[in-house]
Amino acid sequence: VQLQASGGGLVQAGDSLLLSCSASVGSVSTYPIGWFRQAPGKEREFVATSSASGGIKYYAESVKGRFTLSKDNAKNTVYLQMNSLKPEDTAVYSCAANTHFYGLTSRAQYDYWGQGTQVTVSS
Repeated sequence: VQLQASGGGLVQAGDSLLLSCSASVGSVSTYPIGWFRQAPGKEREFVATSSASGGIKYYAESVKGRFTLSKDNAKNTVYLQMNSLKPEDTAVYSCAANTHFYGLTSRAQYDYWGQGTQVTVSS
């Protein structure tokens, strides 16, 4: 599976962004697709993911209630709607596929990583 994240940009605190993760090879309905982010000088951290069907979703505590994950199988795309953005959300956001179907919140279980997209939130 080949993934590509897009939709990042420069926004102000409180604004919203919609990130997309599109699969050019393979199907997003086959595997859990997760979102991770990496801020400068920090390790990559889990943001959100769902089961392959999209029926079960997990969010990092820091984004619960502000970010929403969705999956459009017809468009072969996973979305991350980010609302009420904060400066601490600034990072490169990447999506990845988990071919092991376990450890959904662990970046170590994700095998196929797409190129990330930069999100910058100014205060």
